[in-house]
Amino acid sequence: MESAKEGPSGRVPLAVADGDDPFTEFTLEHRASLVRLAYVITGDAYLAEDLVQGTLLKAYRFWDRVSAADSPRAYVRQILVREHLSWRRRMSSREVVHPEPTNLVPPITFEPSDRSGLEEVWNLLATLPPKQRTALALRYFDDLSDEDIATTMGVSAVTVRTNASRGLATLRTRLQQTTKDNV
Repeated sequence: MESAKEGPSGRVPLAVADGDDPFTEFTLEHRASLVRLAYVITGDAYLAEDLVQGTLLKAYRFWDRVSAADSPRAYVRQILVREHLSWRRRMSSREVVHPEPTNLVPPITFEPSDRSGLEEVWNLLATLPPKQRTALALRYFDDLSDEDIATTMGVSAVTVRTNASRGLATLRTRLQQTTKDNV
């Protein structure tokens, strides 16, 4: 096997996308679903793209470990969720979020069969704390069991059920309030 050649900066490129690379194949197969999950968790298309990019970078660095796992997708999903929760903690103490510009590329969308009230649900979901929103996204969007969610989030199944229960209760209350306000 040839060694990688240095680029103009004197650095060796991280990867060469040749199509036969298992990481490239994994990325091509699962990137879209990871971006959708990240979008549900973050509520922002641009943050979702950044989150997936950081997740895939970590997965690439530890690809031997990831590919040896029983389910590489589950392993990468776990990286994504933990990156999100860790990033939220770091962001709350260091970064200032500015309003989203309106003249950029439209966010990633998917077409559910029933669109009634979807925007309202997305807005309400975005108001939940990150752990509650993540638990609900993994349960209802990625269709994971409480045990799988617990493994992904690095918490107990009881904590998952608590976060999901509190998140759903908050969503119900807020949805009822907005329904009353609109009547």
